[in-house]
Amino acid sequence: MAYDDSGCMAAARAWWMLRNAGVQSVYLLDGGLAAWRAAGYRLEAGEVSTGVGSVSFGDGHMPSITEQEAALWSRGGVLLDARAAERFRGEVEPIDPRAGHIPGAVSAPTTENVSPAGSFLPAEELRRRFAALGLDASSNVAVYCGSGVTASHEIAALEIAGYNAALYPGSFSQWSNNAANEVVVGDAPFEAGAGGPSSMSPADGSSVEA
Repeated sequence: MAYDDSGCMAAARAWWMLRNAGVQSVYLLDGGLAAWRAAGYRLEAGEVSTGVGSVSFGDGHMPSITEQEAALWSRGGVLLDARAAERFRGEVEPIDPRAGHIPGAVSAPTTENVSPAGSFLPAEELRRRFAALGLDASSNVAVYCGSGVTASHEIAALEIAGYNAALYPGSFSQWSNNAANEVVVGDAPFEAGAGGPSSMSPADGSSVEA
């Protein structure tokens, strides 16, 4: 089981990595440590001694896509951007060298998959949310965020809703650091027409009017 004190937004990355390594029985504590406290369960303090385990790790047990596949994903599938909407639009970018999103991506902030208490929404609510973003039973879905952490949480939400989604592990940090990659700003998945939002030049990061 994996948990954190932020509604499993970070613990989901450990959940994904363990499953990708071939560990089949991996769970998230829904709502994280806050939910544990709210339920009245006890906490321990101090150092913890653990025994030697016997797990063998592999790789490639969870679906993932490469940078090159992310560039083409929207042609035959749905590419979800799990970051905050303002980062998707390119209004702010606290980490990466360029602001905006991967061409063809759809804004789907991870925070909208959870309740105010930080627990996952019920499966039916999640299905309605993802349907509104363009998903159906036949959709090929991939997810990215800034560095592949909160996108793992969205993959867990998609699994609850009945989807088997792929992760783009390099996410926007890898994408935006490659000067050959286009970065789009604004609400639309692709560069808007004349008078709409601009896109970022892959050569120098300067703003180019559409």
